[in-house]
Amino acid sequence: MFKKHEIYKTDKYNMLTVEVQGKTLIVREISDQWGEDCHTFVSRPEMLHWAQNRFRASDYAGREEELEAIMTALKNV
Repeated sequence: MFKKHEIYKTDKYNMLTVEVQGKTLIVREISDQWGEDCHTFVSRPEMLHWAQNRFRASDYAGREEELEAIMTALKNV
């Protein structure tokens, strides 16, 4: 049984989920622009490093709460 975490979901085309499969973390990023992107990580620090590069503060200017919510949810996985 895998544990699935929903990080955010704006609609059925824009969401980010994390599946925990033992020590492996599978991040699925679905967007209406890029389709589905799947990333596999072997550790939480590796996933968080990816997230810090993927979700840059400069991209969330004026939406800092949204960025903070995403990062907090990922840290809680």
